[in-house]
Amino acid sequence: MNKGIQEECGVFGVYSKHTSDVAGTAYYALYALQHRGQESCGIAVNDDGIFTHYRDLGLVGEVFTPERLRSLGTGKMAVGHVRSSTSGRVNRANAQPLVIRHIKGTMALVQNGRLVNAASLRESFELSGAIFHSANNAEIIAYTVTKARLSAPSIEKALEKAMYELRGAYSLIIMSPKKLIAARDPFGFRPLCVGETPGGDYIFASETCALDSAGARLIRELRPGEIMIAGENGLTSITTHCGGPAKLCVFEFVYIARPDSIIEGAGVHEARLRAGAFLAREHPVEADVVFGVPDSGLDAALGYSRESGIPYGIGFIKNRYIGRSFIQPTQGQREDAVRIKLNAVTQTVKDKRVVMIDDSIVRGTTSARIVRLLREAGAKEVHMRISSPPFVRPCYFGVDIDSEDKLVASRLSCDEIRRQIGVDSLGYLSLDGVRNIAKGAGCGFCDGCFTGEYPIMPPAADDENKFERKLSGTV
Repeated sequence: MNKGIQEECGVFGVYSKHTSDVAGTAYYALYALQHRGQESCGIAVNDDGIFTHYRDLGLVGEVFTPERLRSLGTGKMAVGHVRSSTSGRVNRANAQPLVIRHIKGTMALVQNGRLVNAASLRESFELSGAIFHSANNAEIIAYTVTKARLSAPSIEKALEKAMYELRGAYSLIIMSPKKLIAARDPFGFRPLCVGETPGGDYIFASETCALDSAGARLIRELRPGEIMIAGENGLTSITTHCGGPAKLCVFEFVYIARPDSIIEGAGVHEARLRAGAFLAREHPVEADVVFGVPDSGLDAALGYSRESGIPYGIGFIKNRYIGRSFIQPTQGQREDAVRIKLNAVTQTVKDKRVVMIDDSIVRGTTSARIVRLLREAGAKEVHMRISSPPFVRPCYFGVDIDSEDKLVASRLSCDEIRRQIGVDSLGYLSLDGVRNIAKGAGCGFCDGCFTGEYPIMPPAADDENKFERKLSGTV
């Protein structure tokens, strides 16, 4: 199964009471969210109802040169987006924001997540004559909202109505001529928070690290199912879809989010420290040094070291100009990135028994390559510890966790994986452990990729395969 429409993204929006350089605010915020997507990015600015936007393939600093950023002008509102695809289908048309001009006005939309009923919604729109230009869910959501807007008194009421039809994961921001509207799906799979600057500007963002970059203080997370509107009257909310069980993706704490972010009241850095401490209790080993695979393994390694008493060290030097290999579009690109992004520190590992902490093993090929780097640097023993349980099922809500036949843990036992990647011992964090790393989080978690138990029924394989064939032009 080719999961080409899945993505992991970052969204941002700013509402200012005064005309200002909102494009610059979005630019710095997208820098802070760059870890959530490295394929494409975009910004749209609203100057008294006139929308100017630009989006393209590449990193934020590559796409938005000073001249390009100045061309967006000033305004009172802006939205921004960073995107990472999970297939080789790299296409500028999939970049966001989407700017939609329809009979009721203009809107710009940015979205993070994935709908499980995307195929059926898209097919129903196509049968009604709709033409799609991209493979992302944002365009499907835009059609759903604009359809509802024909009979709704406002854009926020249209979104409220549209949410009855949208099933799956989405954290989104819509910019209309007069308002900035943010919303989370009723399960709250993906994070979304709101903050305020000292000057009274309102900020919506996937993570609090983006609020920090904009000089904003965190007000709170949006509730699952909540629609929040920033406008002339301040912040208002619609809570029609609130009240169900919250199921934030637990992998936000394990890997996706930046360590300095706070999600649902829990610090990501502290959660990873706890994951490492739990690993040390669950899988102790005699060793000389413990270190993490940069970047998301570093905090867990520090937690393992503190709990076990094994000295913490720097086992790898990372080339900071190479993106995160997990979110490179193809397996070949992932492997090429590993070859040049990491180098083992010989002084740390030579003739040592080492404990290497990583956040996950997906396919196993990257892990095997990293272990070989340590062996070549002279490590005497390599003990690998993983700060999440084994991936045995795909993710249907927007994270690049591959089809079951490509997940090594769905095919091999822990000992077979150990032999395949070439380590002396291998230990995964338990399900109970990962469910308790985010101390103080005011929500439940989705851990379907570890258990196969999903909050929403996944799409039927036939529907998804048909959708994928349509996107690839084979239907």
